[in-house]
Amino acid sequence: MPQPNVTPGTPVLDENFKHIAFIMDGNGRWAKKRGMPREYGHKVGSSNFKKICLYCCDIGFQAVTVYAFSTENWKRPKHEVSAIMNILDNYLDELKRDYKKYHNRFRFIGDLSVLTPALQEKIAYVETLNSDQPQVLNIALNYGGRGELVHAFRTLAAEGKTDITEDDISRTLYTAACGDPDMIVRTGGDIRISNFLLWQAA
Repeated sequence: MPQPNVTPGTPVLDENFKHIAFIMDGNGRWAKKRGMPREYGHKVGSSNFKKICLYCCDIGFQAVTVYAFSTENWKRPKHEVSAIMNILDNYLDELKRDYKKYHNRFRFIGDLSVLTPALQEKIAYVETLNSDQPQVLNIALNYGGRGELVHAFRTLAAEGKTDITEDDISRTLYTAACGDPDMIVRTGGDIRISNFLLWQAA
C-alpha cells in the first residue's frame, strides 16, 4: 500500500482495511432541531464531509465512497434539491481550485445524465484531476443500488454475456476497481441501507 500522507501522531490503518463508505444522513433533521432550515444542515454536513474524506485519506484508506445524492432524493422539496445542487456546484469549483491538497483522485458514480450540462462538464473535468493518485474518492450522485445493478446487467448484455457469474457482475459495478467496502457508516441514527451499495454490502 502506498504510504499515506499523514501528520505526526495520526494513526495509520492496517493494510487489509482499505475501503470505507458513508451514507450521509440526518443533516436536515439536525438543522430543524436547532430551528434552522434543512438547507443549513446540508451546508454544515458538506463541510464535515470534506474534513472526514481528507482524514480517511490521510490515515490510509485506499477508497472512500460517499452517498451524496440518491435517486430518491429528487422527491424532496424543489428548494431543498436546488440548495443541494448549489452545494455540489460550489464543491466542484473548490476541487478545481484546491485539488492539490487532496491525495486522491475523484470519481462520480451514478446516473449523471440527469444533471445539468454545466454540472456534467465540471464533473468530467474534476475527474481528470489527480488522476495519478492511487487513492480514490467516489461520490455517489443520483445513485441507487438497484440502478447500479441494472447498469451492470445492461453492460453485460451489451457484451453478449448470457452465462453471467457473480464475478461478471462485480467487475461491472461502479466501484469495481475499489473492491467491496470493509465498513459502511450511516450518520443520523437510522439503521438501514437505503438502496446503497446493495451488491457490495452483501
